[in-house]
Amino acid sequence: MRARIFKPAKSAMSSGMAKTKEWVLEFAPESARQIDPLMGWTSSSDMNSQVHLRFETLEAAKDYAADHGIDAVVIQPKVRKPNIRARGYGENFATDRRGAWTH
Repeated sequence: MRARIFKPAKSAMSSGMAKTKEWVLEFAPESARQIDPLMGWTSSSDMNSQVHLRFETLEAAKDYAADHGIDAVVIQPKVRKPNIRARGYGENFATDRRGAWTH
């Protein structure tokens, strides 16, 4: 079985960094998806594509893959610069603002 180990990126729907601290082991699809002729839904007989294992550290994910005979490829995450303002969100409503508050 082939798999990849990676750190997921943050969701585009929020500015938070939830679910990005852990490493994920995800199996590669073994068979192509098929289109159901009646409803048009896509389906697959591959059950491993539904498995997403989460680990605290990269070493734990590598050890799990090695113990279970899984050929895993590690994808290193791109480092993101934190977007932290000096005074944060509260600065929008501060009484000592230097300029007019606008969007």
